[in-house]
Amino acid sequence: MVGTMRKGIVWGVLAPFSLMTLMVPAAQAAHAVTTAQAFSQSGIAGPSAERDRVSGFLAREDVARQLVRLGVDPAAAQARVAALTDTEIARIDQHLDQLPAGGSSVIGALVFIFVLLVITDILGFTKVFPFTRSMR
Repeated sequence: MVGTMRKGIVWGVLAPFSLMTLMVPAAQAAHAVTTAQAFSQSGIAGPSAERDRVSGFLAREDVARQLVRLGVDPAAAQARVAALTDTEIARIDQHLDQLPAGGSSVIGALVFIFVLLVITDILGFTKVFPFTRSMR
């Protein structure tokens, strides 16, 4: 008797739920939207756009001269930018937007990138500078 009662309760609960799933139509998308399309439609720069902006900044002649003056190989800096995560690129891109216009922005951005590269060397993510020692 208890077994029959349990079966009745189970069927009494399962039957309405299974009928509800049959009545709900499946959602269909007309076409898939890529992440890049979503970013472009929202007006937010995507990770690849941010990476391109930072790489473009480092490719400028005045920035390359300042990097060399600080003892950083511009090609190594570009390689480091390519190795950064999307979050780190977004943080750098945000700082580039906040820098004032003019010559001081180049120096400030270079100092920021230099410090970022030194920190990632110390943390052991990369090895760009010979004067740093990894914590790993």
